[in-house]
Parts: sequence; C-alpha cells; structure tokens
Amino acid sequence: QVQLVESGGGLVQAGGSLRLSCAASGPTFSIYTMSWFRQAPGEEREFVAAISSRGTNTYYADSVKGRFTISRDNAKNAVYLQMNSLKPEDTAVYYCLARRGWGRIDAEAEYAYWGQGTQVTVSS
Repeated sequence: QVQLVESGGGLVQAGGSLRLSCAASGPTFSIYTMSWFRQAPGEEREFVAAISSRGTNTYYADSVKGRFTISRDNAKNAVYLQMNSLKPEDTAVYYCLARRGWGRIDAEAEYAYWGQGTQVTVSS
C-alpha cells in the first residue's frame, strides 16, 4: 500500500513557475514508477509526466514538454514537478500517481495509487 500526498499548488500569473511535491509513504517507494496527471474543470483527466523507479527515464505530454520537469528523490520518498512558463491552460488539479512497470505510461487505468490532488491556477 502506498499513500501519496501532493503539495505546492497555488495561484500564479502566466509565465510564472511552481514546484509541486508528492510525499509517499511506505518502504518500497523506489520500486514504483511515478507520474503526474491533471484534470481541468469539465475536462477528462490527462497525463502530464512520468519518471521511472530509479529516475533514469522520463516521459512528458507534448503540451508540457520543455516547460515541466519531473524528478524524484528515493531517499526522501518524494517526486516533484517543476512547472515553468505556466499558461492559463495549465490550470487544473494535479495528481500524483504510482504504479509498477512502464507500459502504457499515459493510461490512468494502469496506476494503482492516487493522491488527493493539489490545485494549480494560472491567471492571464
């Protein structure tokens, strides 16, 4: 069982930056692939970024590539999402997820654990 708690969301102006954090419980954090998804009002939840268990592989949605960076610190049981050059369309609730493996990395059905989410609002 893994419990995930996101933090770091807030209100920021377009062009600004935010860093999201996800704290994970349990001694086996380092075996999980970690990802961020987001859900905007009235929209489907969508994949944002993923990082492999040891941090050697990353994958991004085209919409955030070059602006967002996912990272992890297995010693601290934490994963991060550095978001730069934020746009109003990045406004959403951001969720941290955990799973084993790497296949179909952008499919939420493949994930076993979810956090409660943190709100990010980007004003124009």
